Amino acid sequence: MTSTTDDGATGPGGQPGATAEPAPVLADRPEPGILRLTLNRPGSLNAMSAELIEALHAELRAVQEDSEVRAVVLTGNGRAFCAGIDLRGYGDPPQQPDEEEGRSQAGMRVQQHISSLGEAFRRVRAPIIGAVNGPATGGGMALAVFCDIRLMARSAILQASFIRRGLGGTDIGLSWLLPRMVGFARATDLILTGRTVDAEEAERIGLVSAVVEDDVLADAALERARLIAGHSPFGVWMSKEVLWANQETGSFQAAVELENRSQILTALTRDHREAVTAFLEKRPAVFRNR
Repeated sequence: MTSTTDDGATGPGGQPGATAEPAPVLADRPEPGILRLTLNRPGSLNAMSAELIEALHAELRAVQEDSEVRAVVLTGNGRAFCAGIDLRGYGDPPQQPDEEEGRSQAGMRVQQHISSLGEAFRRVRAPIIGAVNGPATGGGMALAVFCDIRLMARSAILQASFIRRGLGGTDIGLSWLLPRMVGFARATDLILTGRTVDAEEAERIGLVSAVVEDDVLADAALERARLIAGHSPFGVWMSKEVLWANQETGSFQAAVELENRSQILTALTRDHREAVTAFLEKRPAVFRNR
């Protein structure tokens, strides 16, 4: 599924003179093998609405097993990455119940619609690079943390702001992800205080891979994507799966056993033989996902 902006020349159904609503998530292919997804509600600081979240789900589903997509970049349009849930109103998830439901039931459907994005990010074979171009707060911080790699503009901030809105501070997977990324003490500090983390601190505590100047963030994210796209699709897929699976593995030996199986699987591919041959012949490898 690829969403594009509408130029205003035609509206819904192709009627001239009407202006279509802008797509909440834009998708483009800036280079072969690289998909860029841009959250596109700049007037609301890319706050989460049902339409935006469903569009993001759809884009991720469309490329989940697509070996032609070798890396994904996620960023925001305008001056924010994502300001979290839209406090003016989220809207209704696409699947509606057949009968009337209570507030708890309706609230749980909304909660699961958003939180299931964490698993959706993991299911995409290609690594997802978060290019955090501006404030990423609440659910927006969770979106950034879902990414496999995070680059951050120097002016951007991160904030686990749930607790500042009278809610529990643990939401959308952060209570599981943050301690594994920055340690229990730091995660507890960020979640319970709801304080702002600037780019310098985020890099220092290992919450992001790198901080770059605002005007080169897009290029830096594409460069990371380009490096990943230069490797064999199956090797990258297996690496991402093992890295995430071993966050949940209970012992060193169990982690090694999973690595062993991944290495044997990749060693039996034609792409592995091509990589070795290309190295010996001092030429770029040509991978065909075989």
